[in-house]
Amino acid sequence: MVMKVCSPEFKADAVALYLSDPSHTFEGIGKDLGISRETLRNWVRAERARRGGGGTTSTEKNTVDSPPTAEELQAENEALRRELAAARKEMHKLATERDILRKATKPFRTVDDLVTNRFQFIEDHYSAWGVKRLCAVLEVARSSFCKWRAGRGARAVRERADAALAERIRAVHAESDGTYGRPRITAELREDGERANHKRVGRVMRKYGIARLRLRKRQVTTVPEPSAAAIPDLLGRDFTTRAPNTKYVGDITYLPVGDGESLYLATVIDCFSRRLVGWSIADRMRTSLVADALQAAARVRGSLAGAVLHSDHGVQYSSREFAAVCAELKVKQSMGAVGTSADNALAESFNVTLKRETLRGARRFDGARACRLAVFRWTTRYNTRRRHSANGQQAPIAYEQRSATLRLAA
Repeated sequence: MVMKVCSPEFKADAVALYLSDPSHTFEGIGKDLGISRETLRNWVRAERARRGGGGTTSTEKNTVDSPPTAEELQAENEALRRELAAARKEMHKLATERDILRKATKPFRTVDDLVTNRFQFIEDHYSAWGVKRLCAVLEVARSSFCKWRAGRGARAVRERADAALAERIRAVHAESDGTYGRPRITAELREDGERANHKRVGRVMRKYGIARLRLRKRQVTTVPEPSAAAIPDLLGRDFTTRAPNTKYVGDITYLPVGDGESLYLATVIDCFSRRLVGWSIADRMRTSLVADALQAAARVRGSLAGAVLHSDHGVQYSSREFAAVCAELKVKQSMGAVGTSADNALAESFNVTLKRETLRGARRFDGARACRLAVFRWTTRYNTRRRHSANGQQAPIAYEQRSATLRLAA
């Protein structure tokens, strides 16, 4: 979708996103942001002109090098032959290592003790590739492997002893209805005459998957405002609606950046199309963060009068300042139960998807600027291009446009 009117902030972010990576193209960034290639090109040219860094041309050398002599050509050929021989040797080495690792992938995937599994793999395949090569590829010391091989008899005796102890542990564990852990099981065994310390009991329990019953304590991450007035739940976990601009969900999620730092993203999502209508990023979780996101949604929609905004009981949403912003925009507030993520599942799902697809397995963003640019690009792409299962695999904006066309036709 081509945007007709773009704010200065949007233009600045679009230019910064294009310049952040040399591999970016006008075509690709333009499609992600919903603008034409030429529009983005003009913005970038204007920014470069403003900085005084316009296009530069490189000059070619006018001098012509003299042709090489026969001796120089022969020396160059010899050097190339040596490089080719070294490359072939390295390729053969890499191919052998590839074959070893490919064959080792399956057993390594299923066994918990990876070091012992590596030793066993070497024992099974040293006749084909040799102990030295296998130890180098699997990154284990040959001395450690030789020591492991020499201790096979002692390990077999210990395995049998562990299996017998595991049976006695299971009996005590079952007798306690699964409530006994390592300390109590150790005490029971000692009382029955079994000479085993708590470390060995714990090791055998982990090895054979014996664990006591654990009841997880519910984690309450939302801190409510004590003095806030009670706000009803107007959605009741029903995140569907027949028309846009009637039901919204809002939430705050953290975005890990740098060394132990975080940015915070506040979102306002339309329940009808799952469109991200308003969002805001800040380095602090203040009320202004959620207020900015809601006001951004009001600017996109033109008016939020009569719409419902559902959120959790965080102090930012339950504050008097935010209540005043909602009253000014004629928005009805709705809140689920404290600490119950299912009451705001739509927003929680959006947060998980955003982090998964922007971080791509990384633990943190490479700084605040990279984080802002990544979120800016992903959120724009989410609205304009990313297909959503709730919309029949249509992007949110396309789904809204198609729904509006169908309503007009009806």
